[in-house]
Amino acid sequence: MLPPRIVRRLVLAPLLLVITVALVLGLPFLLILAAAASPLLPGRWRALRLLWFALVWLAMESVALFACLALWVASGFGGRLRSEPYQERHYALMRWWLATVFDVATHAFRLRIEIQEPALTPEEARARLTRPVIVLSRHAGPGDSFLLVHHLLSRYQRKPRIVMKAALQFDPGLDVVINRLPNAFVSPRRGPDNRVIREIERLAAGLGPTGALVIFPEGGNFTPRRRLRAIRLLEERQLAEEAAKARAMEHLLPPRPGGALAAIEAAPSADVIFVAHTGLEHVITVGDVWRALPMEQVLKARWWRVPAAEIPDDREARVDWLYEWWARIDLWVRDNRPITLPRQDRQVGDAVQPTTARPAPPP
Repeated sequence: MLPPRIVRRLVLAPLLLVITVALVLGLPFLLILAAAASPLLPGRWRALRLLWFALVWLAMESVALFACLALWVASGFGGRLRSEPYQERHYALMRWWLATVFDVATHAFRLRIEIQEPALTPEEARARLTRPVIVLSRHAGPGDSFLLVHHLLSRYQRKPRIVMKAALQFDPGLDVVINRLPNAFVSPRRGPDNRVIREIERLAAGLGPTGALVIFPEGGNFTPRRRLRAIRLLEERQLAEEAAKARAMEHLLPPRPGGALAAIEAAPSADVIFVAHTGLEHVITVGDVWRALPMEQVLKARWWRVPAAEIPDDREARVDWLYEWWARIDLWVRDNRPITLPRQDRQVGDAVQPTTARPAPPP
């Protein structure tokens, strides 16, 4: 259960600072210990890599908390935090934080990122600068989600509005920054959740030309058990056609249409971006990070833009359209599993390789 905000501010945030200071003070001993343990562990320098990343993460969290405190004081002790200049400063803080963590992660874990995007035609270039977007992404763990938001902020200069799980507020830095920006934390529940729909409508209605509402229609990370349970729930609700489509997808959970359709209705002028990515779906917990090291692989992502004028008009057609796109993403994930870097490429570190994809025919 998530503790109240006052408890998170007075307990979790100071606790993070204490842990960071303790780690820095004990760093010489931890370095010796990690170096001694690494030859005994699978992979190359597993313990040192994780120690490097953990230290940077905690240090960045601490810097972000102090920056947020400074912004709170400068805003008149919170009085102007919702004003446009202070919203811009918080987006800048978010952009810097994610860019730094992303850079360290790609070097520490020897990752290379390849992004396929639509051809940069004059129309596409104008749309990237002037049209609000609703981003419907595969749900594949926090690593892929952070990567998506990082690229929206840094590469595309967007101001993302994110619908995410309430449990992420246990992270003090994320808790403070995200709650000061137009985002929504929701608790996962079975069945319709009108509160979640209302939050999505609120965020979508306020999208500006550079806004990007990020939604994960699956509602959770893929597991075979969750897939079977989702199919069973569709059958119990007598949605035989949707259940058959969900059964045909091997790598994704069936999309929950409610949130996506609510966003489209609340922001009728927004284009829809579908995002597929693969590579970090198995990395959810710290234990998963430990078992995955050294990663040393190519992560892939692809996105497609659907102009607002091409989105179907009625609800039933939109549900079919959403399932068709999800089936397309499922096939893309099947054909783009993570690739281990060849030995000669493992010394390069990070190399983000955006590529231009030919416009694909509609599904």
